Amino acid sequence: MSALHGIVSPGRYGKQDGEPGVVASERRDIGLATIAARKGHEADLTAAVKAAYGAVLPSGPGSAVGPGVRFIGIGPGQWFAVSETLANEALADDLAERLKGLASVADHSSGRAIIRLEGPEVRAVLAKGLALDLDPRVFGDGAAATSTIGHMGALLWRDGEAYDIALFRSVGGSFWGWLRSAAAAFGLEVVTTS
Repeated sequence: MSALHGIVSPGRYGKQDGEPGVVASERRDIGLATIAARKGHEADLTAAVKAAYGAVLPSGPGSAVGPGVRFIGIGPGQWFAVSETLANEALADDLAERLKGLASVADHSSGRAIIRLEGPEVRAVLAKGLALDLDPRVFGDGAAATSTIGHMGALLWRDGEAYDIALFRSVGGSFWGWLRSAAAAFGLEVVTTS
């Protein structure tokens, strides 16, 4: 079930005329997992991820994309993995099998909500609750950060012109309340994804 079931409905919020400044959608049916390198195995883990997924693990905040999987640096020797092709717990199962003995893997697919924000005013809206410089010269495609948005812990990464935000499911309602208020002046269009 959607993390936002019964909390938000598709439609237009705030300013009604003209194109919406922000378009929001929940990304569902994707795999989410954390990876923590085992002591003394970070180099072997990096090589195994490159061989299995075609991506070089970032050494800091940022992300790397291989076929079907994005790896986001969240701390020393730790990454958050996101996949549309290995949905739900299939991602954690695949990672655990391919990285056996090199990393600890935990499934987060049912514990997080992923919200995608895009549109011409997305940076202005995010600036109302996020203490990060999102200028494209600083926070370019693939950039990532662990921070807070409106006092809620979040992992944010840029995918082209879109910003994906991973939040604990328990703060999904609070985030949508904040987003509706923050985007009202620009117009917020909420769409669904399958």
